[in-house]
Amino acid sequence: MPKTRKIKRLEELANDPPNLAIYEVILITVSSVKLKMKGVVVIMRMVALVGTVVFSFHMIDNKYSMALAATPVTFVFGDSLTEVGNNNFLQYSLAKSNYPWYGVDYPGGQPTGRFTNGRTIAEKLGISSPPPYLSLSPNDDAVLKGVNYASGGAGILNDTGLYFIQRLTFDDQIQYFQKTRDVMRSKIGVENATKLCNEALYFIGIGSNDYVNNYLQPFLADGQQYTHDEFVQLLTSTLDKQLRRLYGLDARKIVLHGLGPLGCIPSQRVKSKKGQCLKRVNEWVLEFNSKVKSLITSLNSRLPKAAFMFADTYPDVLDLISNPTAYGFKISNTSCCNVDTSIGGLCLPNSKLCRNRKDYVFWDAFHPSDAANQVLAQKLFSSMFSHMNHTPSSIAPVPQPMLNY
Repeated sequence: MPKTRKIKRLEELANDPPNLAIYEVILITVSSVKLKMKGVVVIMRMVALVGTVVFSFHMIDNKYSMALAATPVTFVFGDSLTEVGNNNFLQYSLAKSNYPWYGVDYPGGQPTGRFTNGRTIAEKLGISSPPPYLSLSPNDDAVLKGVNYASGGAGILNDTGLYFIQRLTFDDQIQYFQKTRDVMRSKIGVENATKLCNEALYFIGIGSNDYVNNYLQPFLADGQQYTHDEFVQLLTSTLDKQLRRLYGLDARKIVLHGLGPLGCIPSQRVKSKKGQCLKRVNEWVLEFNSKVKSLITSLNSRLPKAAFMFADTYPDVLDLISNPTAYGFKISNTSCCNVDTSIGGLCLPNSKLCRNRKDYVFWDAFHPSDAANQVLAQKLFSSMFSHMNHTPSSIAPVPQPMLNY
């Protein structure tokens, strides 16, 4: 569409607020356009997506600001950082958080299966929070609006988290997505289901457990059997197959969240005599992130119409942990629940909570607090926007406000 026609169409939309909802893509780059709307100059930030556009309005006179996001159907995969309750339905799973004090700051104040005191980073990011897959009936209409397959203890490798007895590995989650796709095809037909899957957003946060609950555990085989170079090659080659499998199931827009500095989480710090970050573990994580970033680039070049994104927030998370006061926190080297043990480390009902939960970056020995997830979501959001300056077809959800507690 010629530039003059684009601007003319945007002026029509700006003068008709009820139309500011979901629109077809009319741009193929990120750009800014100044418009006048009811006497107020508006800078409209237009982010081109595959099938939708996100509009963010910032009023120059600062009277108000508004962000309208047209978010597609969302499918979430991963581990305890994004789980919303699947493990509650696994009778023998030892990786559960359906007891106090988890959820104490979630609306309603009850545990839901989220491994934090409030909301997950995906929810803070503004991504719609679809229900856990295992909570749905086999033919549930809810699958048409998105599903969360994430499971505490899950990893890229099927051997990861074996001592939790039950958890949904990433392979399990992909298998369940295939069943979801079959259900969608039966409900709305192959063509419509394919279109829905093509336009959906896939948020994946996986890999932490492959280190914390596998390679870094001295009593498990992988840490003894492989050098780290061999292990990271095993992880990335497995992930390559898994992402291509999702692509074969019509997934096109995938956001893969990289790993943070695992050597600085409380469960790893306790292994240091002085409670410091484990340098070697962080170096391994950086190597993993680098390899996965290259993998994503390769997949985008190999797979037609693939719009895969690697969201790397490692530097930002490390800065949050290293300089907590700069973000409004006081403590980042221990957890609010005071359960910093190398084995266990969850916030049990008999845990003595910290006095002010907003002071702590970590909720338990592994997971960020609700307040930290808010900061991390903002960092991830910035990372995604930075990526979009180089990649035209992406999705930009809007970070959610912090809970009051």
